[in-house]
Amino acid sequence: MFTPKYPPQDTAPPATAPTPTVYTPVPVQPSAPSPVPAAPVSNRPTVQLTPGSALALATGGGAVVLVVGAVLVSLLLAVAITGVSVAVVAVVLRGLVNDLHKGR
Repeated sequence: MFTPKYPPQDTAPPATAPTPTVYTPVPVQPSAPSPVPAAPVSNRPTVQLTPGSALALATGGGAVVLVVGAVLVSLLLAVAITGVSVAVVAVVLRGLVNDLHKGR
């Protein structure tokens, strides 16, 4: 079950090494420069911004910035409130532990 199973060996005859060919350079005659092909014409419609659509785009972008900013500020505020509450709890616990050690 755990012994490896190898595929059968190839029965093809061994490949012979190709005979090297002799390279003989051929001089190239300079010809007239070929014309540069024209850029292909795109069949996609172009986007043209009218003043109204540009205003709508700017308004939408501004709204996105305001929403993202409000979310980030609220997250920062949540972290700050959590930090302050943890600090208050630490001060109260320190006071309780000190009172226990003094035996009051």
